Amino acid sequence: MQRAERVPPRVMESISTPERVETHLGTLEFPLGVPTDETTDRVYDHLDRLDGVRAFLDAYSGVSVWAARKGFLETGAEDHDVLLFSEFMDPRALVLTGNADTVYFQTFLDLTEGPVVVEMPPLTLSFVNDMWFRWVADPGMPGPDRGTGGSYLFVPPGYDGPLPEGGFFAHRVRTTRLVLAGRAFLEEGDPKPAVERIKERLRIHRYVPGLYGTSVGEIVTGGAAPPRPWTAQTWTAALRRPDPPRFVEASGLPLNMVPPADESYFDFANELVQDQPAEALDPEIAGPLAAVGIVKGKPFRPDARMRRILTEAAAVGNATARTLACRPRPDEGAHFYGPSSQWVNGLLASGHDFMTPPADVTDSGVEPRPSSGARKLNLRSWWWYLAVGISPTFATRLTGVGSQYVFSFADREGRPLDGGGRYRLVLPPDIPAARFWSVTVYDNQTRSMLDTPQRFPRAGSQDYPTPAAVADADGTTTVHFGPGRPDGVPEGNWIRTTPGRGWFAVLRLYSPLQPFFDRTWRPGEIEAVG
Repeated sequence: MQRAERVPPRVMESISTPERVETHLGTLEFPLGVPTDETTDRVYDHLDRLDGVRAFLDAYSGVSVWAARKGFLETGAEDHDVLLFSEFMDPRALVLTGNADTVYFQTFLDLTEGPVVVEMPPLTLSFVNDMWFRWVADPGMPGPDRGTGGSYLFVPPGYDGPLPEGGFFAHRVRTTRLVLAGRAFLEEGDPKPAVERIKERLRIHRYVPGLYGTSVGEIVTGGAAPPRPWTAQTWTAALRRPDPPRFVEASGLPLNMVPPADESYFDFANELVQDQPAEALDPEIAGPLAAVGIVKGKPFRPDARMRRILTEAAAVGNATARTLACRPRPDEGAHFYGPSSQWVNGLLASGHDFMTPPADVTDSGVEPRPSSGARKLNLRSWWWYLAVGISPTFATRLTGVGSQYVFSFADREGRPLDGGGRYRLVLPPDIPAARFWSVTVYDNQTRSMLDTPQRFPRAGSQDYPTPAAVADADGTTTVHFGPGRPDGVPEGNWIRTTPGRGWFAVLRLYSPLQPFFDRTWRPGEIEAVG
């Protein structure tokens, strides 16, 4: 029998671990192929740091919802109460890239006791997300009610009770709480009609099996359980409109909905994990959280060593998310007008699921674009570090629906925007927004509206809450930024900044038109002046 040849040395070298390995962690030692105590401690410290950073980045959407909920509750509001910005949001509200363009309203829905019904007012642009900021529904103009108003039924996980035959837009969800946020628009420059309509039409109540949506025939033939007590008065009660929710006026109200950037981030994450069913959490996010000690049903009690590691993980995670937000790599595809431009929009590259770019919408129909099958983690971090909420409509190339945004963190030369400097932005004629457009300035630290003596840091085509921007004779519109208004510049064309505070700008187009999507219209770059 022929003797087998030895494994070639180059193969042995490729599969073997040397006794000493030089890395950025220092020298790692493996005598007889086994790590020393020192190497073991060093490797596990490194692994815990990696898991901590991954947990910070991957769980950001959920921690952001939880931060919003904590801020909501700190105002004195409770679930099913509604924060209503009847005179628009201002910088006292720390909300990731919130704006002063629309009437905002927000609430949290509690499904712990069963399904909940929301009766939506007409003419809103809204979304419902679960407690990990996953999309559930779009009540309002992009949704199935098409802006006419409608009744939405939200069914919690594990519910196996009776449901109505019809009459509702029904959604089964994965979490026992939901966040509902909506926007309504000015009418002839006045927010009051929208505010009155929201107060008159928005209703939130628990679903009662056997009442509206269920016929007598369904009950008497055994298809549904009757309400208790089963009387004629029960049916009369079912026809009464529910009482309105409690509205909490939020304009000018101090409010913090921004996630923490320090080690308390992980305490927020643990509170959310404990609040929700274990099945509500995606395994890809649950894994890193569990690796640092955050597990449903178990106490989160990191020892001194782990606290030090999590403190560093939060610092590195926050630094990573901030870098991805402010300076996305050109090959990520977020640079909407190409690498030479500072304007970015990651959602139009990643889609709302951060996997599938949005479909092309043409005269011949909707043409889906292929998914790579890989989650675009950097663009996911880009979005959640800067914004709240998600919906397919945020990344839809459909004209006249919803809104589209582009962000700029630098001037034309790529330099950070300094609140002590003077800048200008020239917008070409025929700005492609059927409803209106705006430019809003944000504080780099809070990613919320910049707080200055100018209460609303925005300019745009609306004349509320600040004067509308005035176009030049050639049809272009110039927006100026700086600590003082330049001579001869109309009030509505200037946004005040603060020396020593970095800022960024978001250009919004409400009901965007085709020239935006095909890039035949594009904004100028923000340019330093003087």
